Amino acid sequence: MYQNPFFPEIHGNFGFGCMRLPMKDGKVNYDEFSRMADAFIAAGLNYFDTAHGYIGGQSETAIRDCVAKRYDRSRFLLTDKLTDPYFKKEEDIRPFFESQLALCGVSYFDFYLMHAQDRTNYPKFKRCRAYEIAQELKKEGKIRHFGISFHDKAEVLDMILSEHPEIELVQIQFNYADYEDASVESRKVYEVCEKHGKPVAVMEPVKGGSLVNLPREADAILRGLNGGSNANYAIRFAASFPNMAVVLSGMSSMAQMEDNLRAMADFKPLDEREKAAIRQVCDIFHGLNLIPCTSCRYCIEESHCPKEILIPDIFSAMNAHEAFHDWNSGMYYGIVTRDGHSKASECIRCGKCERVCPQHLPIRELLQQVAKTFEK
Repeated sequence: MYQNPFFPEIHGNFGFGCMRLPMKDGKVNYDEFSRMADAFIAAGLNYFDTAHGYIGGQSETAIRDCVAKRYDRSRFLLTDKLTDPYFKKEEDIRPFFESQLALCGVSYFDFYLMHAQDRTNYPKFKRCRAYEIAQELKKEGKIRHFGISFHDKAEVLDMILSEHPEIELVQIQFNYADYEDASVESRKVYEVCEKHGKPVAVMEPVKGGSLVNLPREADAILRGLNGGSNANYAIRFAASFPNMAVVLSGMSSMAQMEDNLRAMADFKPLDEREKAAIRQVCDIFHGLNLIPCTSCRYCIEESHCPKEILIPDIFSAMNAHEAFHDWNSGMYYGIVTRDGHSKASECIRCGKCERVCPQHLPIRELLQQVAKTFEK
């Protein structure tokens, strides 16, 4: 088992991200999640990551019922987060935190993160003394480690880490497709973490599944290695950098769990041949016109779209149409815009979705492009 050099209590360097759990009839499938948690822990791993808004509030309670109630607290580590929409003033933070402990069925969090920090919400966290309150909770033993998750430019992270040297862990979006992307700045953000000596937790290593279902030409390159799956290469790419404490994967089936465990239960960094193949795949991606949506669903679950437009699903159909030559993308678009869900053309341009988008996408403009493609 890989020995974690940053946090010895983290077994290995692979974590279970609980934003995309197995679902059945709109609810988390507890039987499947329990089997996945069992396999994860049996492999010697122990890091689970959640947040209050994940899966419309179901993630925390699923962890309570499928992990916390079934395992001694010493068997797992749990990360939760303080998220912008769930507090308005300083006095709201402690009651919200206590409610999260109760929902998760634990008495403390191993890691607690200021969620999705960027130049827009950071002033609110400062005004409400969120960072100071987190340090108080740490002194009280209710938090073991304090950190942030981050979605913005490198210069903003540099400012936050300069103002808060007490931060112990930084969770960033990092994958080979975003490594040199000008909007995400994965490489530059990672280098800021290195500059400040902060260990990194990786989110979106497979870019919401985009690095699993590759275009045919890119898929052929990785298959030519005769090794692991596309997801394996993406996760190992992220884990191969020296400052990575843990790489999260949002798994929604036992098959995905088993596939990831094959790569990470006995982690080995990418070799030079694999790195060269990844560079070839990146060259192919750079020639495509993809919408860089990771399907985090903040635009739906955090902004409460007044027209109930399934924005990530619509963008997925658009990407399939434009880049992956998916012949039935138009049919898929029709499916995701029925049963009370509006079409892209019905957007009222209120901008709520753009204010919470971690990728800072011009969603209103993109929806217009989608409408032109599918609603001719």
